[in-house]
Amino acid sequence: MHVGRLLGALAALYVLVVRGNVTLDLGLGRRHRLLGPLTWRIAAPRELVFDVIAGPYLGRTPRALGKKLSVWERGTDMVLAAHFTHVGAGLTATTLETVRFERPARIAFRLVRGPVPHLSEAFVLVETDGTTELTWSGELGTDFGAVGAWWGGRVARAWDAAVRASLETVKSEAERRATIRE
Repeated sequence: MHVGRLLGALAALYVLVVRGNVTLDLGLGRRHRLLGPLTWRIAAPRELVFDVIAGPYLGRTPRALGKKLSVWERGTDMVLAAHFTHVGAGLTATTLETVRFERPARIAFRLVRGPVPHLSEAFVLVETDGTTELTWSGELGTDFGAVGAWWGGRVARAWDAAVRASLETVKSEAERRATIRE
């Protein structure tokens, strides 16, 4: 009977951590792992790519992104935003992040609340001959040694997939807008 309660408590904790309701940040056995780098070549000017990424944060968030993004607070060069990612089993991971905009070369994200105690990442944009090279990289940190490293691997895979999907959309939209401008 005690095993059943323990398993129930662990399952409840798992759901709370995945949803971002609880962040375990004790600094015990902290391990870091790199995210990326991943690079996209985008047939659009850097300013345009930057605007495609920054627009939903700094301006009005399109209704189509309402189930993925909620900006809680806007400033001129930084926002506090909640991101929602479906992770399976009927669960949606919610992360709360600061997003800092350094026009036109860099957009940096720092996790405030989410499934791991530490995460920072950035998009770096470099223009060459009217096209943009966008590179994503970051660092993810977990506590609890080997158990945390296992959890970090799961989170990193989901994070990587979410970034890839998001940046494929950015690439398509930036290239579409660049074609319209010509």
